[in-house]
Amino acid sequence: MERKKSQEHLRNIVLTAVLAAMVYVLTAFVKIPTPQGYIHIGDGIIYLAAALLPTPYAMAAGAIGAGMSDYLSGYAMWVLPTMIIKALSASLFTASRPTVINRHNGIALLPAVTVSVVGYYFASVILYGDWGAALAAVPTNCIQGTASAALFFCLGLSLDRLGLKKRLLASAC
Repeated sequence: MERKKSQEHLRNIVLTAVLAAMVYVLTAFVKIPTPQGYIHIGDGIIYLAAALLPTPYAMAAGAIGAGMSDYLSGYAMWVLPTMIIKALSASLFTASRPTVINRHNGIALLPAVTVSVVGYYFASVILYGDWGAALAAVPTNCIQGTASAALFFCLGLSLDRLGLKKRLLASAC
């Protein structure tokens, strides 16, 4: 029993690291520059992590991957807000269902995108002290959230068709 828990913990740590790296790559390198920053699809991997991993691991994958992206891309002042926002977004999904795409995770997309848009709005206000300038980034954050939700949905459907989640859970036994 103890060995099984240890193997499951190790599997979760490794998967957390792989997904954090994927978040970093899709955030730092697959992006469209905007006047307010950039649009990326890394959040789609955060949602995927949250559908595959227990909540604390998913929150870590999102916070670490997105935080590293901000720091290593020259946006160090955004690291703390990003880590908080991405961890909160990940906390809205569940990994307890047998599939990635399920009713709970489908519904969680709307509050996850909302947390991101509202979170970055208030972070902009705090960092720049300008309510109007913060408002200018809302449309691009909505586009980013929608694109990430679409990526999550497409990847999730593909992984469900492959039975990946069942195989991941079986490998833990």
